[in-house]
Parts: sequence; structure tokens; C-alpha cells
Amino acid sequence: MYAHSMRNPMLMMAGPGKRHHGRHPGYGPGPLGPPPRARRDRGDVRLAILLLLDEQPRHGYEIITELTERSEGRWRPSPGSVYPVLKRLAKEGLVGPTKQEGKNIFALTPAGKALVEQQRESWGEPWARSDEDSEETDELWSQARQLGAAVWQVGQSANSEHIAAAAQALAEARKTIYRMLAE
Repeated sequence: MYAHSMRNPMLMMAGPGKRHHGRHPGYGPGPLGPPPRARRDRGDVRLAILLLLDEQPRHGYEIITELTERSEGRWRPSPGSVYPVLKRLAKEGLVGPTKQEGKNIFALTPAGKALVEQQRESWGEPWARSDEDSEETDELWSQARQLGAAVWQVGQSANSEHIAAAAQALAEARKTIYRMLAE
């Protein structure tokens, strides 16, 4: 193992060559970071963009910001999920970009407006809270972040008894949760 990983138990847990610098791989800053972002399929992004552009023309960053605000932060689409969809919608003739002050502003074409009018009722609001995004789920993730912070602090203590006890407590909690899921 690397010499510096001996000082950081989180690096020791990662194993040789796998340095995660005090965080679980795949998560943001901090011990566990924020809960994973709500994953939306391409259809949701497509519908959301069409509905937003039906309200007014927008540039890509405005679309990203508006989707984040309307979902109360639960859905934070990335430029990598928005711009390719805008490009496809333009190829399909549903949106048209125009340059304004150096920015591409996207607006619905007549074909795009017709599609939105036909489908609006069946689409609903793709940014709305779904049943799976309940307050209970938000609380679950809050507790997971707090647990992650506590585990991180124990790992930083270098007290082998505390680390072993915390690992045992985590193993029991994991087993309890899986038993619950099995019922």
C-alpha cells in the first residue's frame, strides 16, 4: 500500500491503486456526498425541453436552471443531457436555434408547437415530484449523509477499536435493511 494510505483509513479501504481521497467512489464531496441525482430518461428531458420552450425561447443554461428550480433541486440536468437533446430536436425540425448576443436561443418551430399542443395533456410535468421522491426518501438520504459523516470521523480517528465497532455496526445496519427488503 502507499505510505500515505496508511494515514488515511478511507484510502486503506479502497485498496492499493484505488485512492478515493476520503469519499465513496461515485459520490460528490464529503463522506457520502449528496444523494444521487434523479435519473431521467431521454424522453423526460425531451418533453421538459419542449414544454419549457413552449412558454418562451431559452438558451441551454436557462433550460438547465429552470428544470432545477421547477424540480426544487431534485433534478439537475447536466449540459451533457440537455444540449444533445436540443441538437436532436433541431434536426427533427421541432426547435430552431437563433444567435442572440453570442448565445444560441432555442424556440419551438411551428411543428414543435403543434406537437406540444397535441401531447401536452399526456405529458404532464416531467419536473414534478414523483411518488418515489417522497419526503421520506429525502429523510432517508439525509440520514445516510449524517451516517457517512460519522463514519468518516471514526475513520479519521485512527482508533482501531472505534473503527472495528463502527464497521460492525454498519454491517448490522446493512443486514437489517436487507432483511426488511426481503419481507
